[in-house]
Amino acid sequence: MSSDLRATPDTTGWAVPRGDVHVLRPRASRYCVVIPVINEGERVLGQLRRLRDLGLDLDVVVADGGSTDGSNDPELLDGLGVRAVLVKRDSGKLSAQLRMGFAFALTEGYEGVITVDGNGKDDVSALPRFVAALDAGAGFVQGSRYVPGGEAVNTPRERHLAIKFLHAPVTSLAARTRYTDTTNGFRGHSRALLLDPRVAPMREVFDTYELLAYLPIRAARLGYRCTEVPVTRAYPDAGDVPTKIHGRRAQFALVEILLRAALGRYDAPRRQG
Repeated sequence: MSSDLRATPDTTGWAVPRGDVHVLRPRASRYCVVIPVINEGERVLGQLRRLRDLGLDLDVVVADGGSTDGSNDPELLDGLGVRAVLVKRDSGKLSAQLRMGFAFALTEGYEGVITVDGNGKDDVSALPRFVAALDAGAGFVQGSRYVPGGEAVNTPRERHLAIKFLHAPVTSLAARTRYTDTTNGFRGHSRALLLDPRVAPMREVFDTYELLAYLPIRAARLGYRCTEVPVTRAYPDAGDVPTKIHGRRAQFALVEILLRAALGRYDAPRRQG
């Protein structure tokens, strides 16, 4: 990566949520893993233990939405090998946490950012596949349980059908690129993609789940190499489904966001010049 791409970015116009930034150790890798999470307790702690035990050459950044269960305690997370803990003290949901994580990663000079949900559903041993894809020149990498080598374990039937027959087809049509698992937050993003002014992910319009719908479409439409890598996503055999999407109103809101992204409503305004 050239020194120009690693230079401190121009943050003019960035809308980064207010919050506490706890840097626990120096940067030690080219890529970082950003984990957006809120009140996942043992689920995220177990995930962080698995990450630590894998011993991967990846820095881990927790983008916490303001947990009240103690899982965002910096001293606790320091013992699990976390590089930084970002605790949002502002409005917004997932996309706000991602903006916070992306901003930290870009200003710290990482060459790319891999995101993975903090609810323990994802097998983090797939992380080297994302690194390999980014190293090979991908701008956007989508983890998929539906490509060869991937595995879907206990995926709720309603969610499976919504991905297969609505979310993935609409995203693919809008992107002009085939995607198979577009609600999956296990993803890789190149530094170039996140800093592209035509993408501009650091805008306040990205507040809830907009970035999940927007980025795969925008990346493909702008000509970035987009690819999928196999992952395993496992839901528990019993008990509550780990998700922050509850009820029909939330589901309809996601469909509205998807359609807005497909129609280009979140595209960055063109610069006058």
